[in-house]
Amino acid sequence: MRHALCASKVSPATFRAALDAVPLLHREAWCDVVVGLGDDAFPDDGDDLPRGCVPYLPCPVASLLALVDAAHIGPNDVIVDVGSGVGRAAILLSLLSGAAAVGLEVQRHLVERSRALAAILGPSLADFSVVEGDVAGLQSSDDQGEHRPSLVDATVFLLYCPFSGARLERFFDVLGDVVARRPPGRDFHVGVVDMPLPTRPWLEVVSVPPAASNSLTVGRAI
Repeated sequence: MRHALCASKVSPATFRAALDAVPLLHREAWCDVVVGLGDDAFPDDGDDLPRGCVPYLPCPVASLLALVDAAHIGPNDVIVDVGSGVGRAAILLSLLSGAAAVGLEVQRHLVERSRALAAILGPSLADFSVVEGDVAGLQSSDDQGEHRPSLVDATVFLLYCPFSGARLERFFDVLGDVVARRPPGRDFHVGVVDMPLPTRPWLEVVSVPPAASNSLTVGRAI
């Protein structure tokens, strides 16, 4: 599968079928090999990790599959992975759905690693990019230059417990502005893993497929 991804385009259906055929206990390792992660797959965090942020950990594959199904992610979506680390989750979500994916990561060495991985898998990634920076400084519109793409284009956000407290509240305030600016008829979902979904008047919890990890909660903009 890794050879196929690097050599030519592999459809989301083909990739999903291959992953579904892997025994549950081996899916994490299989995905690491396919994406191109070796023994040093998850480097130590650096000094540029802001206070209040959680050290990088890879999101469970079961949660990624559940998010794809619960949010009905497809080629017309744009996924944003908050605290994307080496890009594993964003890359897998793109391969599973055909959607464009954007990683937001504050640690430079993780950004560089994710860009290197994505470059090798380029033929099979619909549209993948990584933005280096602190999400606390992001705005809902592209008023910070070409290095900060507009969040209004995003339709799905993934947060694997990247931070909490005031930082999380501020970020969901930004998401509320994104929801208010989204085009009519466009769906908007937020998936959170190993953390409660913040309560907002514009957000409702949606049902998650039975096979989903219990650690995943998915919300949909009303």
